[in-house]
Amino acid sequence: MQAGAFRRSCLILSLLMAIAATTIVKARLSAQTAIPDFVATFSILGYDPETGEVGGAVQSRVFSVGNGVLWAEAEVGVAATQAIVDVSYGPKALELLRAGLTPSAIIKAIIESDPDPGLNGRPWPKEGRQFAVMDAKGNYAAYTGPKASTWAGHKGGKFCTAQGNILAGEGVVNGMVEAFEKTTGHLSLRLIAALDAGQAAGGDTRGMESAAMLIVKKNGGVWLNNDVVLRLQVDDSPEPLKEMRRLVEMNARRSRR
Repeated sequence: MQAGAFRRSCLILSLLMAIAATTIVKARLSAQTAIPDFVATFSILGYDPETGEVGGAVQSRVFSVGNGVLWAEAEVGVAATQAIVDVSYGPKALELLRAGLTPSAIIKAIIESDPDPGLNGRPWPKEGRQFAVMDAKGNYAAYTGPKASTWAGHKGGKFCTAQGNILAGEGVVNGMVEAFEKTTGHLSLRLIAALDAGQAAGGDTRGMESAAMLIVKKNGGVWLNNDVVLRLQVDDSPEPLKEMRRLVEMNARRSRR
């Protein structure tokens, strides 16, 4: 009887271990195929005709929003791809800008050619994408898909375009454009002013976590053959815009010196 009881205990233990192992495998597979957060965010692209600099800035309630949203190349232009994001839109936009297409033609071409493949076997509809393109002279176009999470939309201004999704409302993009147009000084100061204004109007309804900025100009960066005037990322912070502004203002002081 004791031997039989021991064998039953061993069998039960083996079954429990098998169940636990199966659960771990399923959890790992689920993690591998999990759909990431929408890049619910607000961004702005801007151009400074006095310096020839072009760039963009973005803030979101996702980790490391700068990892894939902003794309820029000196003497070419800048792009922002967000919402139900396809990161490939960024390099495709730069390639088409190099080929001489206008921002509006680029958006039309990329959206229409999107095969809408989904993500990890799940829907990731192109109707939910948000996309903005600006050339090296400040000409721009923007697109907000009909399935982008509300509130979603974009607003154009003088040498700038603001766009966002899962926002508190239209006042976010309106405030961003107004702040960009009214702020003086370096392009970085105008971009961070726009982000601050967007947040003051309600920003991303989920809150804040990360921010990024990218500005380019041919040979405009420090050191030799460097087209990056400024590249900043705050990947995880309860107040990413506060830290971003600190970095922007530090850079402005260093540049003046």
